[in-house]
Amino acid sequence: MEFGDKIKDLRKQSNLTQEKFAIRLNVTRQAVSNWENNRNLPDLEMLILISSIFHVSLDELILGGTNVNNMTEKLIKDGSETRRAKFNLISTIIGTFLLLFGFACFFIKATSVEYVDASGILHENFYLLPIGFLFIFSGLVIFSVIGIKFLFHLKRNK
Repeated sequence: MEFGDKIKDLRKQSNLTQEKFAIRLNVTRQAVSNWENNRNLPDLEMLILISSIFHVSLDELILGGTNVNNMTEKLIKDGSETRRAKFNLISTIIGTFLLLFGFACFFIKATSVEYVDASGILHENFYLLPIGFLFIFSGLVIFSVIGIKFLFHLKRNK
């Protein structure tokens, strides 16, 4: 049973009109109509309120039996998109720090003092150049991978 049919059946069993049901949920009658016609789906907070009004479990309300309906698919999609967004955020932060560390290495190298001591040994921070390039390269690779994954995700969803 589709989610809209489940809401409509529960509403009718409780002898509620769309308008009375909408008032109890503090939404418009059009919102209830859209849910019942499967044009739109309520958010999670609204689902909890609906389940408490009809005294049904969220499992029964969302799953509506043994078949996976459009509400279940929406919740699964939302969960995977949340994980993807968290992964992208963490990857972006890591890439940003790598770039900043790379530029910091170049800045330290540019501002450090190079000198030759009394015994003729040159003291300079040459090791900062390859480390800086490594950090910048790593940051750019992370940003490139995130961008390519995003483009593939967009192409797959079209």
